[in-house]
Amino acid sequence: MTLSTPAGYRPLDDASLRRFLADLPDLAAKLGGAPSDWSIVEVGDGNLNLVFLIDGPAGSLCVKQSLPYVRAAGESWPLPLDRAFFEQAYYRAVAPFTEGLTPRFHHYDPALYAIVMERLSPHIILRRGLIEGRRYPDAARAVAEFSARSTFATSDLGARIENKAEWMATFARNTALIRITAEVVFTDPLAESPRNRWTSPALDAIAAEFRSDSALKVTVAEWGRRFLTTSEALIHGDLHSGSVMVSETDTRVMDPEFAFVGPIGFDVGAFIANLAMNAIAQAGHAAEGDDRRAEAHWVLEQIPVFWNTWRARFLALWEEGGRGDAYPSGMFAKAGDTAPFAAAREAYVDRIFADAIGYAGVKTIRRILGFAHNADFELIADPLRRAPLEARALHLARRFLMEPQSFRRAEDVVAAVREG
Repeated sequence: MTLSTPAGYRPLDDASLRRFLADLPDLAAKLGGAPSDWSIVEVGDGNLNLVFLIDGPAGSLCVKQSLPYVRAAGESWPLPLDRAFFEQAYYRAVAPFTEGLTPRFHHYDPALYAIVMERLSPHIILRRGLIEGRRYPDAARAVAEFSARSTFATSDLGARIENKAEWMATFARNTALIRITAEVVFTDPLAESPRNRWTSPALDAIAAEFRSDSALKVTVAEWGRRFLTTSEALIHGDLHSGSVMVSETDTRVMDPEFAFVGPIGFDVGAFIANLAMNAIAQAGHAAEGDDRRAEAHWVLEQIPVFWNTWRARFLALWEEGGRGDAYPSGMFAKAGDTAPFAAAREAYVDRIFADAIGYAGVKTIRRILGFAHNADFELIADPLRRAPLEARALHLARRFLMEPQSFRRAEDVVAAVREG
Protein backbone atom coordinates (compact mmCIF):
# COMPACT_ATOMS: atom_id res chain seq x y z
CA MET A 1 0.00 0.00 0.00
CA THR A 2 1.07 3.62 -0.48
CA LEU A 3 1.31 5.67 2.70
CA SER A 4 0.81 9.42 2.54
CA THR A 5 3.29 11.51 4.50
CA PRO A 6 3.62 15.27 5.09
CA ALA A 7 5.71 17.40 2.77
CA GLY A 8 9.33 17.41 3.90
CA TYR A 9 9.15 14.04 5.62
CA ARG A 10 11.36 11.17 4.55
CA PRO A 11 12.70 8.19 6.45
CA LEU A 12 16.31 8.89 7.26
CA ASP A 13 19.11 6.72 5.94
CA ASP A 14 22.88 6.91 6.23
CA ALA A 15 23.36 9.71 3.68
CA SER A 16 20.38 11.87 4.66
CA LEU A 17 21.16 11.53 8.36
CA ARG A 18 24.68 12.84 7.78
CA ARG A 19 23.24 15.86 5.92
CA PHE A 20 20.63 16.43 8.62
CA LEU A 21 23.18 16.53 11.44
CA ALA A 22 25.72 18.52 9.42
CA ASP A 23 23.09 21.27 9.09
CA LEU A 24 22.87 21.52 12.90
CA PRO A 25 26.22 23.11 13.84
CA ASP A 26 25.99 22.52 17.59
CA LEU A 27 25.22 18.84 17.11
CA ALA A 28 27.81 18.40 14.38
CA ALA A 29 30.36 19.88 16.79
CA LYS A 30 29.38 17.34 19.43
CA LEU A 31 30.30 14.60 16.98
CA GLY A 32 33.43 16.31 15.70
CA GLY A 33 35.21 15.81 12.42
CA ALA A 34 33.50 15.76 9.04
CA PRO A 35 30.24 13.90 8.29
CA SER A 36 32.27 11.29 6.41
CA ASP A 37 34.08 10.54 9.69
CA TRP A 38 30.90 9.54 11.51
CA SER A 39 29.91 5.95 12.11
CA ILE A 40 26.16 5.34 11.82
CA VAL A 41 24.29 2.19 12.86
CA GLU A 42 20.52 1.68 12.82
CA VAL A 43 19.59 -0.35 15.91
CA GLY A 44 15.82 0.04 16.26
CA ASP A 45 14.56 -3.30 17.52
CA GLY A 46 11.27 -2.12 18.99
CA ASN A 47 7.80 -2.10 17.51
CA LEU A 48 7.59 1.41 16.09
CA ASN A 49 10.59 3.53 15.10
CA LEU A 50 13.96 3.97 13.45
CA VAL A 51 16.82 4.45 15.92
CA PHE A 52 20.30 5.49 14.82
CA LEU A 53 23.51 5.59 16.86
CA ILE A 54 26.06 8.05 15.54
CA ASP A 55 29.69 8.08 16.69
CA GLY A 56 32.14 10.80 15.74
CA PRO A 57 35.72 11.66 16.68
CA ALA A 58 34.54 13.92 19.52
CA GLY A 59 31.35 12.31 20.76
CA SER A 60 28.11 10.43 20.08
CA LEU A 61 24.41 11.05 19.51
CA CYS A 62 21.21 9.06 19.13
CA VAL A 63 18.51 9.93 16.57
CA LYS A 64 15.02 8.45 16.82
CA GLN A 65 12.55 8.92 13.98
CA SER A 66 8.91 7.97 13.59
CA LEU A 67 7.87 5.78 10.68
CA PRO A 68 4.39 6.15 9.14
CA TYR A 69 3.45 2.65 10.26
CA VAL A 70 3.99 0.18 13.09
CA ARG A 71 7.44 -1.17 12.33
CA ALA A 72 6.72 -4.57 13.86
CA ALA A 73 3.70 -5.02 11.57
CA GLY A 74 4.80 -3.19 8.42
CA GLU A 75 2.84 -0.86 6.15
CA SER A 76 -0.37 -2.82 6.70
CA TRP A 77 -0.70 -0.99 10.05
CA PRO A 78 -0.42 2.77 9.34
CA LEU A 79 0.42 5.05 12.25
CA PRO A 80 0.64 8.85 12.49
CA LEU A 81 4.13 10.29 12.66
CA ASP A 82 3.34 12.71 15.48
CA ARG A 83 4.30 10.24 18.22
CA ALA A 84 7.77 11.81 18.00
CA PHE A 85 6.22 15.16 18.90
CA PHE A 86 4.61 13.69 22.02
CA GLU A 87 7.82 11.95 23.03
CA GLN A 88 9.86 15.16 22.91
CA ALA A 89 7.03 17.06 24.61
CA TYR A 90 7.11 14.54 27.45
CA TYR A 91 10.89 14.86 27.84
CA ARG A 92 10.51 18.64 28.03
CA ALA A 93 7.66 18.45 30.54
CA VAL A 94 9.38 16.14 33.04
CA ALA A 95 12.95 17.37 32.59
CA PRO A 96 12.80 19.83 35.51
CA PHE A 97 11.92 16.98 37.88
CA THR A 98 13.93 14.03 36.54
CA GLU A 99 17.45 15.31 35.98
CA GLY A 100 19.82 12.45 35.23
CA LEU A 101 17.04 9.89 34.90
CA THR A 102 16.26 10.28 31.17
CA PRO A 103 18.52 10.71 28.12
CA ARG A 104 19.60 14.32 27.59
CA PHE A 105 17.36 15.91 24.93
CA HIS A 106 19.12 17.96 22.22
CA HIS A 107 16.83 18.72 19.27
CA TYR A 108 13.50 17.97 17.62
CA ASP A 109 12.81 18.35 13.87
CA PRO A 110 9.04 18.73 13.28
CA ALA A 111 9.26 18.04 9.54
CA LEU A 112 11.22 14.81 9.88
CA TYR A 113 9.58 13.80 13.17
CA ALA A 114 13.06 13.11 14.44
CA ILE A 115 14.48 13.51 17.95
CA VAL A 116 18.17 13.96 18.65
CA MET A 117 19.25 12.95 22.13
CA GLU A 118 22.15 11.73 24.16
CA ARG A 119 23.58 8.39 23.17
CA LEU A 120 23.75 6.29 26.30
CA SER A 121 26.93 4.27 26.52
CA PRO A 122 27.92 1.73 27.80
CA HIS A 123 24.26 1.25 28.65
CA ILE A 124 22.13 -1.66 27.48
CA ILE A 125 18.39 -2.29 27.72
CA LEU A 126 17.50 -3.44 31.23
CA ARG A 127 15.42 -6.34 29.95
CA ARG A 128 18.36 -7.68 27.97
CA GLY A 129 20.66 -7.44 30.98
CA LEU A 130 18.19 -9.25 33.22
CA ILE A 131 17.70 -12.01 30.64
CA GLU A 132 21.47 -12.45 30.55
CA GLY A 133 21.50 -12.84 34.33
CA ARG A 134 23.11 -9.49 35.13
CA ARG A 135 22.23 -7.52 38.23
CA TYR A 136 21.77 -3.77 38.45
CA PRO A 137 21.38 -2.90 42.13
CA ASP A 138 20.33 0.70 41.50
CA ALA A 139 17.93 0.20 38.59
CA ALA A 140 14.66 -0.43 40.45
CA ARG A 141 15.28 2.50 42.78
CA ALA A 142 16.13 4.80 39.87
CA VAL A 143 13.00 3.87 37.92
CA ALA A 144 10.95 4.40 41.07
CA GLU A 145 12.54 7.82 41.57
CA PHE A 146 11.78 8.73 37.97
CA SER A 147 8.16 7.62 38.14
CA ALA A 148 7.41 9.11 41.56
CA ARG A 149 9.04 12.45 40.76
CA SER A 150 7.49 12.84 37.31
CA THR A 151 3.97 11.82 38.31
CA PHE A 152 3.87 13.80 41.53
CA ALA A 153 5.10 16.95 39.80
CA THR A 154 2.53 16.67 37.01
CA SER A 155 -0.41 15.64 39.20
CA ASP A 156 -2.93 17.90 40.91
CA LEU A 157 -0.82 17.46 44.04
CA GLY A 158 2.30 18.99 42.52
CA ALA A 159 1.03 21.12 39.64
CA ARG A 160 -1.29 24.07 39.29
CA ILE A 161 -4.55 23.76 37.38
CA GLU A 162 -3.17 25.85 34.53
CA ASN A 163 -0.10 23.62 34.05
CA LYS A 164 -2.07 20.42 34.16
CA ALA A 165 -4.63 21.78 31.73
CA GLU A 166 -1.85 22.52 29.26
CA TRP A 167 -0.50 18.97 29.53
CA MET A 168 -3.98 17.54 29.14
CA ALA A 169 -4.64 19.63 26.04
CA THR A 170 -1.30 18.66 24.50
CA PHE A 171 -1.26 14.94 25.23
CA ALA A 172 -4.97 14.34 24.65
CA ARG A 173 -4.04 14.62 20.97
CA ASN A 174 -1.84 11.50 21.26
CA THR A 175 -4.89 9.56 20.18
CA ALA A 176 -3.19 7.06 17.87
CA LEU A 177 -1.03 5.60 20.63
CA ILE A 178 -3.75 5.85 23.26
CA ARG A 179 -5.91 3.81 20.88
CA ILE A 180 -3.14 1.24 20.41
CA THR A 181 -2.98 0.81 24.18
CA ALA A 182 -6.74 0.57 24.49
CA GLU A 183 -6.88 -2.10 21.81
CA VAL A 184 -3.75 -4.23 22.16
CA VAL A 185 -3.54 -4.05 25.97
CA PHE A 186 -7.15 -4.08 27.13
CA THR A 187 -9.27 -5.45 24.26
CA ASP A 188 -7.48 -7.77 21.84
CA PRO A 189 -5.90 -10.34 24.22
CA LEU A 190 -9.30 -11.47 25.54
CA ALA A 191 -11.08 -11.23 22.18
CA GLU A 192 -10.82 -12.93 18.79
CA SER A 193 -8.25 -10.65 17.17
CA PRO A 194 -5.99 -11.49 14.21
CA ARG A 195 -3.22 -9.57 15.95
CA ASN A 196 -3.11 -12.00 18.86
CA ARG A 197 -0.53 -14.76 19.06
CA TRP A 198 0.72 -17.16 21.71
CA THR A 199 2.82 -20.27 22.11
CA SER A 200 0.65 -22.67 20.16
CA PRO A 201 -0.52 -25.36 20.55
CA ALA A 202 0.71 -25.50 24.16
CA LEU A 203 -1.26 -22.43 25.27
CA ASP A 204 -4.31 -22.91 23.02
CA ALA A 205 -6.43 -24.18 25.89
CA ILE A 206 -5.55 -21.42 28.34
CA ALA A 207 -6.01 -18.76 25.64
CA ALA A 208 -9.49 -20.10 24.94
CA GLU A 209 -10.20 -20.33 28.67
CA PHE A 210 -9.26 -16.68 29.21
CA ARG A 211 -11.41 -15.59 26.25
CA SER A 212 -14.36 -17.50 27.73
CA ASP A 213 -13.95 -16.16 31.27
CA SER A 214 -16.70 -13.54 31.47
CA ALA A 215 -15.75 -12.33 34.96
CA LEU A 216 -12.15 -11.84 33.88
CA LYS A 217 -13.20 -9.95 30.75
CA VAL A 218 -15.49 -7.64 32.70
CA THR A 219 -12.66 -6.91 35.15
CA VAL A 220 -10.19 -6.15 32.38
CA ALA A 221 -12.75 -3.97 30.62
CA GLU A 222 -13.22 -2.01 33.84
CA TRP A 223 -9.48 -1.43 34.06
CA GLY A 224 -9.61 -0.26 30.45
CA ARG A 225 -12.33 2.21 31.32
CA ARG A 226 -10.26 3.54 34.21
CA PHE A 227 -7.26 3.87 31.92
CA LEU A 228 -9.28 6.04 29.54
CA THR A 229 -11.00 8.18 32.16
CA THR A 230 -8.54 8.67 35.03
CA SER A 231 -6.46 11.82 34.55
CA GLU A 232 -4.18 11.79 37.58
CA ALA A 233 -0.82 12.82 36.12
CA LEU A 234 1.33 12.89 33.01
CA ILE A 235 2.41 9.26 32.69
CA HIS A 236 5.07 7.58 30.58
CA GLY A 237 2.49 5.15 29.20
CA ASP A 238 4.86 2.24 28.44
CA LEU A 239 7.11 1.89 31.47
CA HIS A 240 8.59 -1.59 31.18
CA SER A 241 12.07 -3.08 31.39
CA GLY A 242 12.55 -2.55 27.64
CA SER A 243 12.11 1.21 28.15
CA VAL A 244 15.00 1.48 30.58
CA MET A 245 18.70 1.72 29.73
CA VAL A 246 21.24 0.72 32.36
CA SER A 247 24.95 0.57 33.03
CA GLU A 248 26.67 -0.59 36.19
CA THR A 249 26.28 2.88 37.68
CA ASP A 250 23.50 4.66 35.76
CA THR A 251 19.82 4.16 34.87
CA ARG A 252 17.76 6.15 32.35
CA VAL A 253 14.12 5.88 31.30
CA MET A 254 13.38 6.35 27.59
CA ASP A 255 10.71 5.83 24.88
CA PRO A 256 7.80 7.87 26.31
CA GLU A 257 5.91 8.21 23.01
CA PHE A 258 2.80 6.68 24.64
CA ALA A 259 2.66 9.51 27.17
CA PHE A 260 -0.66 11.07 28.18
CA VAL A 261 -2.41 12.34 31.29
CA GLY A 262 -3.67 9.11 32.81
CA PRO A 263 -3.67 6.83 35.87
CA ILE A 264 -0.42 6.78 37.84
CA GLY A 265 -0.89 3.11 38.68
CA PHE A 266 -0.64 2.16 35.01
CA ASP A 267 3.08 2.94 34.90
CA VAL A 268 3.72 1.44 38.33
CA GLY A 269 1.88 -1.75 37.46
CA ALA A 270 3.63 -2.12 34.12
CA PHE A 271 7.05 -2.10 35.75
CA ILE A 272 6.00 -4.52 38.51
CA ALA A 273 4.54 -6.88 35.90
CA ASN A 274 7.73 -6.87 33.86
CA LEU A 275 9.89 -7.67 36.86
CA ALA A 276 7.55 -10.54 37.80
CA MET A 277 7.58 -11.91 34.25
CA ASN A 278 11.36 -11.77 34.08
CA ALA A 279 11.67 -13.61 37.39
CA ILE A 280 9.33 -16.34 36.16
CA ALA A 281 11.14 -16.58 32.83
CA GLN A 282 14.59 -16.99 34.40
CA ALA A 283 14.15 -20.79 34.62
CA GLY A 284 13.77 -20.88 30.85
CA HIS A 285 17.23 -19.34 30.42
CA ALA A 286 18.93 -21.83 32.74
CA ALA A 287 21.94 -23.71 31.46
CA GLU A 288 24.15 -26.45 32.79
CA GLY A 289 25.78 -25.18 35.97
CA ASP A 290 23.43 -22.19 36.20
CA ASP A 291 19.83 -22.93 37.20
CA ARG A 292 19.05 -19.21 37.40
CA ARG A 293 17.35 -19.58 40.78
CA ALA A 294 19.55 -16.93 42.36
CA GLU A 295 18.83 -14.54 39.49
CA ALA A 296 15.08 -15.14 39.77
CA HIS A 297 15.24 -14.52 43.52
CA TRP A 298 17.17 -11.28 42.99
CA VAL A 299 14.77 -9.97 40.33
CA LEU A 300 11.78 -10.73 42.55
CA GLU A 301 13.34 -8.80 45.40
CA GLN A 302 13.48 -5.75 43.14
CA ILE A 303 9.66 -5.55 43.20
CA PRO A 304 9.52 -4.36 46.84
CA VAL A 305 12.64 -2.26 46.24
CA PHE A 306 10.82 -0.53 43.39
CA TRP A 307 7.47 -0.05 45.12
CA ASN A 308 8.81 0.87 48.55
CA THR A 309 11.15 3.44 46.98
CA TRP A 310 8.31 4.82 44.86
CA ARG A 311 6.01 5.06 47.85
CA ALA A 312 8.58 6.72 50.09
CA ARG A 313 9.59 9.25 47.43
CA PHE A 314 6.02 10.18 46.48
CA LEU A 315 5.03 10.66 50.12
CA ALA A 316 8.19 12.66 50.82
CA LEU A 317 7.51 14.99 47.92
CA TRP A 318 3.97 15.52 49.15
CA GLU A 319 5.05 16.07 52.74
CA GLU A 320 7.68 18.58 51.61
CA GLY A 321 4.81 20.66 50.30
CA GLY A 322 2.45 19.95 47.44
CA ARG A 323 2.20 22.97 45.18
CA GLY A 324 -0.93 21.76 43.39
CA ASP A 325 -4.57 22.61 43.87
CA ALA A 326 -5.56 19.25 45.34
CA TYR A 327 -5.17 18.96 49.13
CA PRO A 328 -3.87 22.56 49.35
CA SER A 329 -1.41 22.86 52.21
CA GLY A 330 -3.17 25.93 53.59
CA MET A 331 -6.13 23.76 54.55
CA PHE A 332 -4.01 21.66 56.92
CA ALA A 333 -2.12 24.26 58.93
CA LYS A 334 -3.55 23.43 62.36
CA ALA A 335 -1.96 20.94 64.75
CA GLY A 336 -5.04 18.75 64.70
CA ASP A 337 -4.76 18.37 60.93
CA THR A 338 -1.44 16.55 61.01
CA ALA A 339 -2.59 12.99 61.66
CA PRO A 340 -5.69 13.04 59.38
CA PHE A 341 -3.68 14.58 56.55
CA ALA A 342 -0.91 11.98 56.94
CA ALA A 343 -3.54 9.22 56.86
CA ALA A 344 -5.03 10.70 53.68
CA ARG A 345 -1.63 10.70 52.01
CA GLU A 346 -1.04 7.07 52.99
CA ALA A 347 -4.47 6.08 51.69
CA TYR A 348 -3.78 7.84 48.39
CA VAL A 349 -0.60 5.89 47.68
CA ASP A 350 -2.24 2.66 48.84
CA ARG A 351 -4.89 3.21 46.16
CA ILE A 352 -2.16 3.67 43.58
CA PHE A 353 -0.67 0.31 44.57
CA ALA A 354 -4.10 -1.32 44.28
CA ASP A 355 -4.42 0.19 40.80
CA ALA A 356 -0.93 -1.03 39.94
CA ILE A 357 -1.87 -4.61 40.79
CA GLY A 358 -4.84 -4.48 38.42
CA TYR A 359 -2.81 -2.98 35.60
CA ALA A 360 -0.01 -5.49 36.23
CA GLY A 361 -2.50 -8.27 35.57
CA VAL A 362 -3.70 -6.68 32.34
CA LYS A 363 -0.15 -6.00 31.12
CA THR A 364 0.94 -9.57 31.81
CA ILE A 365 -1.93 -11.08 29.82
CA ARG A 366 -1.28 -8.86 26.82
CA ARG A 367 2.41 -9.83 26.75
CA ILE A 368 1.57 -13.53 26.45
CA LEU A 369 -1.73 -13.69 24.56
CA GLY A 370 -1.66 -10.41 22.61
CA PHE A 371 0.33 -8.78 19.81
CA ALA A 372 3.61 -7.61 21.36
CA HIS A 373 5.46 -10.11 23.54
CA ASN A 374 8.37 -9.79 25.96
CA ALA A 375 11.81 -11.08 25.07
CA ASP A 376 11.93 -12.56 28.59
CA PHE A 377 9.76 -15.40 27.28
CA GLU A 378 10.30 -15.06 23.53
CA LEU A 379 14.03 -15.80 23.79
CA ILE A 380 13.31 -19.19 25.36
CA ALA A 381 13.71 -21.11 22.12
CA ASP A 382 12.04 -24.36 23.13
CA PRO A 383 8.25 -23.84 23.19
CA LEU A 384 7.82 -26.82 25.51
CA ARG A 385 10.08 -25.08 27.99
CA ARG A 386 8.59 -21.64 27.42
CA ALA A 387 4.86 -22.44 27.58
CA PRO A 388 4.68 -23.66 31.22
CA LEU A 389 6.42 -20.49 32.36
CA GLU A 390 4.03 -18.32 30.35
CA ALA A 391 1.10 -20.26 31.81
CA ARG A 392 2.46 -19.61 35.30
CA ALA A 393 2.60 -15.88 34.55
CA LEU A 394 -0.96 -15.96 33.20
CA HIS A 395 -2.24 -17.60 36.38
CA LEU A 396 -0.46 -14.90 38.38
CA ALA A 397 -2.13 -12.25 36.21
CA ARG A 398 -5.53 -13.77 36.85
CA ARG A 399 -4.86 -13.63 40.60
CA PHE A 400 -3.87 -9.97 40.31
CA LEU A 401 -7.19 -9.23 38.62
CA MET A 402 -9.58 -11.56 40.43
CA GLU A 403 -8.04 -11.67 43.92
CA PRO A 404 -6.81 -8.10 44.44
CA GLN A 405 -7.40 -8.32 48.17
CA SER A 406 -4.47 -10.76 48.35
CA PHE A 407 -2.02 -8.04 47.32
CA ARG A 408 -1.68 -5.29 49.89
CA ARG A 409 2.11 -4.96 49.78
CA ALA A 410 4.81 -5.55 47.22
CA GLU A 411 5.99 -8.47 49.31
CA ASP A 412 2.65 -10.16 48.57
CA VAL A 413 3.55 -10.14 44.88
CA VAL A 414 6.88 -11.78 45.65
CA ALA A 415 5.15 -14.47 47.71
CA ALA A 416 2.59 -15.16 44.97
CA VAL A 417 5.29 -15.62 42.32
CA ARG A 418 7.19 -18.01 44.56
CA GLU A 419 4.03 -19.99 45.29
CA GLY A 420 3.24 -20.27 41.57
